[in-house]
Amino acid sequence: MLQNYFKVAIRNLLKNKTASAINIFGLTIGLTCCLLISLYIRHEVSFDDFQKNGDRIARVIMEYSFDGGSASGKGNYTSVRVAPVLQRTFPEVESAVRMTAYEKVVYYNDKMISEKHFMYADPSFFKIFSFRLKDGDANQALNAPYDVVLTESAAKKYFGEQNPIGKAFRVGNDSNLYHVTGVMQDLPDNSQVRFDFLASFSSLGIRPESENTYWNANYTTYLLLNNNRSIAGLQAKLPAFMKKEMQGANATINFYLEQFNKIHLYSPYDSFVPNNSISYMFILGAVALLILIIACSTYINLSTARSLERAKEVGVRKVIGAGKNQLFWQFIGESVLVCLAAVVLSLLVASALLPFFNKLTNATLDGASLLSLPFISFLLVLVVLVSLLAGAYPSFILADFRPVTVLKGSFKNTGKGQTLRRSLIVFQFAISVFLIISTFIVQRQLYFIQHAKLGYDREHIVVLPMDGKMVQSIPLMKQQLKSNSNVLNVSYCYRTPVEGGGGYNMRSASMPQTQQIAVTANPIDEDFVPTVGMQIIAGENISLQDVKDASLDSNARFHFILNESAARQLGWSAQDAVGKRMFLDDTRPGIVKAVVKDFHFRSMREPIKPFVLFPEASGREIMVKINGAYLTQTIAFIESKWKELVPHRPFEYHFMDEDYNELYSAELRLGKVMDLFAGIAIVLACLGLLGLSAYSAQQRIKEIGVRKVLGASVSSIVIALSKDFIRLTVIAIVIAFPVAWWATTKWLEDFSYRTDISWTIYLIAAILTIVLAVLTVSLQTVKAAMSNPVKSLRTE
Repeated sequence: MLQNYFKVAIRNLLKNKTASAINIFGLTIGLTCCLLISLYIRHEVSFDDFQKNGDRIARVIMEYSFDGGSASGKGNYTSVRVAPVLQRTFPEVESAVRMTAYEKVVYYNDKMISEKHFMYADPSFFKIFSFRLKDGDANQALNAPYDVVLTESAAKKYFGEQNPIGKAFRVGNDSNLYHVTGVMQDLPDNSQVRFDFLASFSSLGIRPESENTYWNANYTTYLLLNNNRSIAGLQAKLPAFMKKEMQGANATINFYLEQFNKIHLYSPYDSFVPNNSISYMFILGAVALLILIIACSTYINLSTARSLERAKEVGVRKVIGAGKNQLFWQFIGESVLVCLAAVVLSLLVASALLPFFNKLTNATLDGASLLSLPFISFLLVLVVLVSLLAGAYPSFILADFRPVTVLKGSFKNTGKGQTLRRSLIVFQFAISVFLIISTFIVQRQLYFIQHAKLGYDREHIVVLPMDGKMVQSIPLMKQQLKSNSNVLNVSYCYRTPVEGGGGYNMRSASMPQTQQIAVTANPIDEDFVPTVGMQIIAGENISLQDVKDASLDSNARFHFILNESAARQLGWSAQDAVGKRMFLDDTRPGIVKAVVKDFHFRSMREPIKPFVLFPEASGREIMVKINGAYLTQTIAFIESKWKELVPHRPFEYHFMDEDYNELYSAELRLGKVMDLFAGIAIVLACLGLLGLSAYSAQQRIKEIGVRKVLGASVSSIVIALSKDFIRLTVIAIVIAFPVAWWATTKWLEDFSYRTDISWTIYLIAAILTIVLAVLTVSLQTVKAAMSNPVKSLRTE
């Protein structure tokens, strides 16, 4: 019997090739989208799952304020004092590790490579984290200064097949050689701790007096607690402890603990790789689910559209003795075949599209995961559910009709069945409209971010690394580079405007020394402001002489440039601020020389805060402003001058707007994914509408014939057949509008600076949806309206 069911099912599928192809295509696309999104979500939520102590590790977040005011700064930074003090003081802390990462130039034989992932850590690193050495002793690997552990890839890059243990190489400007003490496996892609080189923390040569202060907070601290319940208990003790520690100071410091295995999706502060957002995982998961629902609804509607074609077949089967159960399993058999074909195809398509999807999401997803037990189990459950839904629906409808009624040709499918089909169309298009509106608003916000007036110009600025060896050659480098007409300006700084600056304190000369205001500040040279195009609204730019004055060993004199927010914080207007005396960290007395227009030095999720620019004779980055013409030749010219003037460093560069886009990497990924899957959703919804319009045209074929005989025009018939579907589309639009408004408003609340939600977005989405619906329905209604009435009426 079962064999017979499948034989008949295969015959019916082959007989109706077009309908079968559309069914399989719709399900395949829906399943493929669901698989790819599920693979990405699984990758993100599995971050650091391999860390055995993940629920016992806590990252320390520092928050500080001055003179009892509100919090002035908060972030994933601490001083070197925090780890040893907390470990000594609190029994809940089993171990602690301090870490920091830099970009370093590594020299070995004829190799000179800039390594972006060079990390320093305490010896306790291997006790706290579940990273194991393939070669070397983890208990000894980071004990001495200039010990370094390599990943397998780094070891192979420098030493080939040789044993790297004991080998030595030079790093940056350090006069001491670093010695390889261990080799470990390459780190997993879903690890928030990422490095190629891991050197001992003592290699940094930090002065002992740094252990006595909670300031100079430039490091990341992790604590290993006795158990995962200790985080809350330790957190409760920290405020009282820090109040005692800061007693007598004019500042307040508090520490907050973040559970390690929740940082990647829940923390606003990046780890050693950019964080993602749990809310974006829910958004993508909802998109995957909605697309899958649309695909399944489309299949149900297309199956229903074929019900009338098979009514006589069912009637004949019932006459010769077929029961409801047999008819039910016959339809289920066909659904199982379609679903299985769609599953197989979706696995193949997902595997083929994975490289493209990896590029879209900036991830390295493994296609082998598609064949893992969770995914196969999910697909099998899906096959059962869709087969029951799609197969049971038409079988119950057809099995309930009397054979006499069906064989007379008077079969009509109305009532509850018609209501369900229409409800599915409304639901499909409501989802599609919701996704279209959401996509429009996400793209509008991204456009706003990328084209907003930042207070500086990030376009066509080449960023190069700088070190202490280059200080003396900077004037010559500026002169040489500006000899090219395509180079407009050259400057150095510690951080570009996109990267912001470091944490400092400021006060005016009239304020008491105990009263300090937290401020972000950045050391610059005299060409910084014109290079990045900041707008001076009062005063004048600093000069080369100001840079020299700030470099004096004694009696250094500083000239500051404030942004508008910093001037207001000190109680001055832009014009009044010029010439006023102030202090930066009390070690830098000086006067305000200029005030620039406020500029965005952080993500647009945060409001603009006070910022100070001050002169210094060295930096970490060089910015070269070019005009954008003859880009390839200009970069080649810069490279030639670099090799001539900076032979001790490899030539590496990037553009400043790449750093800016990195601030919004999660949003940019979301925008790309929404673009793609909103388009897929509307295509699948149109397929469902196509199925229902085909079904409706078949049901009303004799009515159409009568209308044509009585003189109705093709256009009037098309309108008569289409108006019900347009009405369904309008209902879907009305349902989708408030849901889309609520969801997008909540998303935009994460940004301090955001686009307006214009009513035109909703109008465009509505017009687009209606036009697509009309075009889809017209494919069937025009065909039906132009058919020969003789063929439809000859049986009457």
